[in-house]
Amino acid sequence: MASEEETKTSSPVFDAEAASCLMKELRGTFIAGKTKSFEWRSSQLKSLLKMVEDSDKQICDALFSDLSKPEMEAYIHEIAMIKSSCKLALKKLKDWMKAEKAKTNLGSFPSSAEIVPEPLGVVLVISAWNYPLLLSVDPVIGAIAAGNAVVLKPSELAPAMSSLLAKLFGKYLDNSAIKVIEGAVPETTALLEQKWDKIFYTGNGRVGRIVMAAAAKNLTPVVLELGGKSPVLVDSNIDLAVTARRIVSGKWGCNNGQACVAPDYIITTKKYAPVLIDSLKHNLVKFFGEDPLNSPDLSRLGHSNHFARLKNLLDDDKLAGKIIHGGQSDKSNLKIAPTIVLDAPEDSLIMNEEIFGPLLPIVTVEKIEDGIEFINSRPKPLAAYVFTNTKPLKEEFVSKISAGGVVINDVTLHLMVDTLPFGGIGDSGMGAYHGKFSFDAFSHKKAVLYRGFFGDAPARYPPYTPGKLRLLKALLDGSLFGIIRALFGFS
Repeated sequence: MASEEETKTSSPVFDAEAASCLMKELRGTFIAGKTKSFEWRSSQLKSLLKMVEDSDKQICDALFSDLSKPEMEAYIHEIAMIKSSCKLALKKLKDWMKAEKAKTNLGSFPSSAEIVPEPLGVVLVISAWNYPLLLSVDPVIGAIAAGNAVVLKPSELAPAMSSLLAKLFGKYLDNSAIKVIEGAVPETTALLEQKWDKIFYTGNGRVGRIVMAAAAKNLTPVVLELGGKSPVLVDSNIDLAVTARRIVSGKWGCNNGQACVAPDYIITTKKYAPVLIDSLKHNLVKFFGEDPLNSPDLSRLGHSNHFARLKNLLDDDKLAGKIIHGGQSDKSNLKIAPTIVLDAPEDSLIMNEEIFGPLLPIVTVEKIEDGIEFINSRPKPLAAYVFTNTKPLKEEFVSKISAGGVVINDVTLHLMVDTLPFGGIGDSGMGAYHGKFSFDAFSHKKAVLYRGFFGDAPARYPPYTPGKLRLLKALLDGSLFGIIRALFGFS
């Protein structure tokens, strides 16, 4: 029997040549038309749903191995959302695939028109480690529903889930059209050297720029699901108990802050801050106990580099005396306790980097409307939240804050509404998905105009005359009266 070292050595290397061969295989499958039929798309979506239903225990185990993710979070935030996404696609697939009728004008009369959704071709999905099932499989659902061949590159920073996805995709799905490629930077680089019909990347802005630069070489369109510093504006005219519970749950109950839409910082008035802070502290103890580092309901940090980065934010000299709750850490278990920071300086690291973890700064302002100006002075976030019962403040927040998504009186919940597009703007990303928006993200809307041979107007052809010009002007202006005048020779 070969030793473990020999097995590793003999494993095939996935390099640019292997990536090129993979692309040729998938391109051949797509050109043959295999992925375009309703029957193929439907069968793969059903298999994907069965895969998740059959493997929920394995999935929970992998999520615990990678992130110590509590089973309830694993099920609600990952498994249930994938099942829901699959079921919606299966229910709506025929409608999504239908051509959409479009109106024509007098200039093309007589004619009819429609918009036909067609698959883009062979697409690449590069996913992230923080929700390694959801962020891997949800875009793949859209790619399959739209009729594409697809390659999934899971994050190497969630190795248990990456390995499980490779195994399950190989078992349940059509491997002539749907592939999983595991690996790290070399494998991702080899994949990015290929000419894809679309690249869907979830992660941070630094790698997003690398992906976009690689895509630009082949004029490949991209969806970039990035992140940013998602603010929470908290007015005093609220239900404090509900507000605090929702913020604590959305920050620390969503993978311990390791979510792209987790609240990144709070803005409230100097006058209201003390009561809000007391309520947040009360709920943190209630949810995670006096010793949160040992709470089974808090996920650990994703990897050692991420722990070091967050610890560096905390150890910034500019935060001296600003940490008002938490701050404890356990390097051996990659855990940092839920931490609240009050009025960190604007030039501190914690106020200039996306936190993506269990640290929550609170910024105080003189009046609540100043918070809108503060948010708008920074890059556009992936999500923005406001808690208020004041209608004018709600309206001002929606109209003045540019963000990927906005939620009033809650946080993160818009992800679960499949009729809403989910995506960023500016530094927080480009493109959107979820529900039909996932289908659209991997489709081309092809314009089709139908004409017969009747009604061929001589006026469109040379030799050009003043009478023909008058008629064509009337046609292009859509003026029935002008057409009649031109036909009868009136100027």
